[in-house]
Amino acid sequence: MLNAPKSSRLQSVLKKDLNKHWFAYMLAIPVLVWYIVFCYGPMWGVAIAFKDFKPLLGFAESDWVGFKHFIDFFQGPYFWRVVKNTLMLNVWGLAFGFTAPILLALLLNEVRNSKFKRVVQTITYMPHFISLVVVCGIIHIFTADEGIITQIVQLITGKEYTSLLGYSSFFRPIYTFSGIWQDIGWNSIIYLAAMSTVNPALYEAAEIDGVGRIGKMWHITLPQIRPIIVILFIFAVGGLMASGHEKIILLYNPLTYDTADVIASYVYRRGLREASLSFSAAVGLFSAIINFLLLWLTNRIAKRTSEVSLW
Repeated sequence: MLNAPKSSRLQSVLKKDLNKHWFAYMLAIPVLVWYIVFCYGPMWGVAIAFKDFKPLLGFAESDWVGFKHFIDFFQGPYFWRVVKNTLMLNVWGLAFGFTAPILLALLLNEVRNSKFKRVVQTITYMPHFISLVVVCGIIHIFTADEGIITQIVQLITGKEYTSLLGYSSFFRPIYTFSGIWQDIGWNSIIYLAAMSTVNPALYEAAEIDGVGRIGKMWHITLPQIRPIIVILFIFAVGGLMASGHEKIILLYNPLTYDTADVIASYVYRRGLREASLSFSAAVGLFSAIINFLLLWLTNRIAKRTSEVSLW
C-alpha cells in the first residue's frame, strides 16, 4: 500500500470515505445540482456582453461587437461617477459596518447577566428580519421634513433641512448607518460563536496577572477570533465593487445621483429601463472581474501577513 501510486491511494481513501459517509454525500447532491443549474449553467450568457444582443434575433443570431460595450462604458460620462460612488459606499460600509458587529460581540461577550444579554441580542437581531421595503419606508419617514432624524440633524447643525434624502451629502451616512442598524446583531452571531470557543483558562490566567477587561479583549479575545475576522474581511473586500442595488434604488433619486448612483443601479437603469441588455451585461462583467481581483489580492496579502486565507 505504501508503494502504491498516489492516485490509487487517493482513490482508496475517497472510496472508504464515500462508503462511510454516503448519506452526507446524498444530502449534498441537491445543493450541487442547484449550483450547476442556477449558478454555473447561466454563465454562458455572459457572452452577450460581447454581442449586440437583440431578443427578437436571439442569442445565436445577434452580431458580435467585441469590446464595444466596455469601451462605451469606460468612455461614457458616468463611468467615474458610478465607480467612485460604488467604492465610497462600500468603503464606508467596510470602515463602520464591518467593525460594528465585532464591537457589539466584544461587549456582549463581557456581559455576565444572561437575561440582559438575551434581551440585547433579540433587539439587535430583529431589524435583520424586517423586509427591506419596510426598512426603506421607515428611513423615508424618519428623514422626511418633520422626521425625527431630520429634527435631530437640524438641532445639531442649526440649519433648516427638508427631506434629508434630497441632499446628496446625506445619502452615504443614511445608507451606511441604516445598514448597520439593520445587520449589526445578525452579523455579530458568528463572532459570538467564535468567542464561545476561547479557552476560559486564558481569561483566568489574565485575571491572575491583573489584566482588566479591556486588556483581555485586546490580548486574548481579538487574537483568538482573528482568523474569523480575516476571512470575513477578505469576503468584504471582495465585494467592494458590489452594492445592494435594491436598497439604493428604493432610497435614491435624481437629486442624489452624485453620491448614490452606483454600478448596480446604473446597470438596472440601462439594462431594464432602457433595455440595453448587452451594455448592462458588460458593466456587470467588469464589476465581477474587479471583485475577483480584489478578492485574490486581499487573500494573497492576508496569507502573507497573517497566515490565514481562503486558499
